[in-house]
Amino acid sequence: METDYSDEIILPEERDDELSSEDLFNISSWGADITIRDIVASYEDGDILKPELQRKYVWDKKESSRFIESILMGLPVPSIFLANTPEGFKLIVDGYQRIKTIYDFFKGIWTGDGSVFSLSNSEKINPRWRGKTYATLSADDQRRFRMYTIHAIIFEQKTPKDDSGLYQIFERINTSGKSLNPQEIRNCVYQGKLNDLLFKLNKNPEWRILYGEAEENSRMLDLEFILRFMALSNTDILSREIKSISLKKELNDFMSNNKNKNADFYDSWEETFNRCISFVATHFGEDAFFNLKNDFSAIRKKFYPTVFDSIMIATKIAVERGFTTEENLESKRLQLLQDETYRNSITAGTMKIENIKTRIDKVLTYIFGMTLADE
Repeated sequence: METDYSDEIILPEERDDELSSEDLFNISSWGADITIRDIVASYEDGDILKPELQRKYVWDKKESSRFIESILMGLPVPSIFLANTPEGFKLIVDGYQRIKTIYDFFKGIWTGDGSVFSLSNSEKINPRWRGKTYATLSADDQRRFRMYTIHAIIFEQKTPKDDSGLYQIFERINTSGKSLNPQEIRNCVYQGKLNDLLFKLNKNPEWRILYGEAEENSRMLDLEFILRFMALSNTDILSREIKSISLKKELNDFMSNNKNKNADFYDSWEETFNRCISFVATHFGEDAFFNLKNDFSAIRKKFYPTVFDSIMIATKIAVERGFTTEENLESKRLQLLQDETYRNSITAGTMKIENIKTRIDKVLTYIFGMTLADE
């Protein structure tokens, strides 16, 4: 079974949730001209980090060759953007394709296919360098290549003491290919043990079936849903004296605050997620996170985020309260999906606190015979 994503059921208020922070950022930025020799050494030593975007090197040999030729000709190339991290690393915000091309040419192996990195034999490449590797360049050309400088714009957030500014910089500055979506940016900004756990949980075979795709989503939408379950499981959200929450901010804050906790924290979340997914798969089946069509005539084969979060969070609460059953609960879930109040809570104003509370409570009532108020 493969879920249809041609009409993705994510409301604009969730996907296009723009952060409007009242913080004034104190971000220092400066320019630096870095030689290729230093770029190669820093990348090799791990001092310059590639964001973990699950994106492969995408330049073809002609693009790579033209870029290297520009350097050998002494032409200017675009600046790269680097962000200083609290740990002292430099995170690549923009310029990964350029840095990797430089590194590959210097080392002699092209990432594209693992072959020897020789410049293209295309007529677009100057005959002087056509078909050349770094090792077969003249000594003067090798020196010119090593000593060529690339302008880097480096920035560092001083205040506030979090990664909020870095997130917005990634959101606004990154220019490579498609715009990064929120989870791809989180994956860059909040690298750590929590991020590693998300990737691990995303491979859970039962989760893959329930999500509806055997392969991990290339844009990390599946990772975001796991994070959504974790962040919205904080029932303190339901007691806040505000009308609604920003989903983007809640997910950012959860990743930022929990990116490097002790091992028990991650072990507990791994056990919780796997236990809840196993319960859902056993008692609801592979349609568990789908909704009914508007006329209730059939299941609509689309992953429904608000059905997902309400069922998963309610299951977590019920299991933690000791709920057990041998009963197949799918018939109760189908009754729930016809409840007008529940349907309203999963289709409009989904980040209003009252609606989050309502849809979790409805699952608890219909399926588990309990309420949020129960102790």
